Amino acid sequence: MEEILLIENGNKTTITEFILLGFGNSPQLQPFLFIFFLVIYLITITGNIFIFLLVLVDHQLHTPMYFFLANLSFLDTCYSCILLPKMLVSLLTGEKTIAVHRCLVQYHFVCLCGATETYILAAMSYDRYLAICRPLHYVSIMNKKLCFQLMAGAWINSLIFDVILVGFTTQLSFCGPNVIDDYFCDFRPLQKLSCTDTSLIELIAFCEAVIFIIVPFLLTIASYICIIGTIIKIKSTTGRQKAFSTCSSHLLVVSLFYSTLIIVYVLPDTPSLRPLNKIFSIFYTVMTSLFNPLIYTLRNKEVHKAVKRLFNKILMHHMNHLKFSTSLHFISLQKFHCKL
Repeated sequence: MEEILLIENGNKTTITEFILLGFGNSPQLQPFLFIFFLVIYLITITGNIFIFLLVLVDHQLHTPMYFFLANLSFLDTCYSCILLPKMLVSLLTGEKTIAVHRCLVQYHFVCLCGATETYILAAMSYDRYLAICRPLHYVSIMNKKLCFQLMAGAWINSLIFDVILVGFTTQLSFCGPNVIDDYFCDFRPLQKLSCTDTSLIELIAFCEAVIFIIVPFLLTIASYICIIGTIIKIKSTTGRQKAFSTCSSHLLVVSLFYSTLIIVYVLPDTPSLRPLNKIFSIFYTVMTSLFNPLIYTLRNKEVHKAVKRLFNKILMHHMNHLKFSTSLHFISLQKFHCKL
């Protein structure tokens, strides 16, 4: 392990690097963890980019639900690119240090993606509420303008609040110790390692948690209470199954995301619970980005049809290209024989 750089600043010694402990120092375990997370990274990136491009090119998927899904896929791609490359480098090389400014940059983007995702999930819940509870008004309410407003609001508000929080975080001084028992830079370890007063930033972080975790969570819960109430009132079994199938994938994603997120930040941060906390952190930061494309594609008939249409287009394009190439070759042969 490299020696951590220190800068003398008056009577204080300011740390310029942190050590991310990650998943321990066992040499036997590192190669397996590297392969495991590399596979997750490749599947996550491929799956989410594929869904984003599929929604972009297939006009039949240009609906509010798939517009939100494309935003979620883009967000999950960003999330994975923020967290996993540094983790993979650390597992491969054993290099666990990260510069303070890079740590703060990573924390900034993790906060931005996390805050935006909660409101994207809330918007998707509202979309399902309108589709099931108010189907006659769905088209008039959930129009293109509202969809863009919801997504713009989610991204812009998350960015504004995140810049404020990270701006205050950059004012913190770190004098030692410099060890973060995690695989990424999060607020709680940064706040503990700071040697300056953190009461103001804790208040800002609490307000942001209320706005970007509690509020969208309650909105999502309220939407699903109304949805379940409406589904129960449907008399036919087929009707209930059809209504539930339209929101079951999203309900599964929401349950996985919020259950692990709440466990991570509600469980006491004690040394005995730290490994368990780390596992649950993996679920809400890494595994949800992996599961989202799988959940939405494996159980979604519209996505299956869109994939078939895409492959048919690619196949037809390839066949037309072959026919064109064959025709050109045949014409060139005829001209050659004529010259002879």
